[in-house]
Amino acid sequence: MLKKGNKLYSILKGACPKCHNESMYQNTNPYAIIDVLKMNENCSHCHTKYKIEPSFFYGSMYVSYAVGVAFAVAAFIVSYLFLGSNLIAAFIAIVGTLIVFLPIIMRLSRNIWINIFMHYDKSIAKKINKND
Repeated sequence: MLKKGNKLYSILKGACPKCHNESMYQNTNPYAIIDVLKMNENCSHCHTKYKIEPSFFYGSMYVSYAVGVAFAVAAFIVSYLFLGSNLIAAFIAIVGTLIVFLPIIMRLSRNIWINIFMHYDKSIAKKINKND
C-alpha cells in the first residue's frame, strides 16, 4: 500500500524524507522510551542531515498538539459514541489513549515536521537503488 516516494510512507515509517531507505531513528521501536527521540545525525544512504538547524524539532511541538487532539477526538468518538460510555469514562479513555500513544505521537509529529521542509528526491533514490 504505502510505497516509497509517497510522503505518507516517510511520515508513517519514520524513513529518511529524501530517499526513504533508512529510519531516521536509532531505535525503530517507539516504545523503547529511552531512545524514543534519539535520531541518527545523517542518512547513511543519501547523507541528508536530519537536524537542519539547532532546535529544528521544537516546531514539531505545534504539530504534536494537533496530532494529540486528533488522537483524543478519536478516543472520545470510540468510547462515547460507539461504546456508549458516560463522559467520565470517555475522559478516562482520552487520557489513557494519550498516555499509551505518547511515543507514537512524539515520533509522528517529528516525522510530519521534517516532511514539511524536505521532499522525496527520485534522482537520489534512483542512484542509491542502482548502487545497492
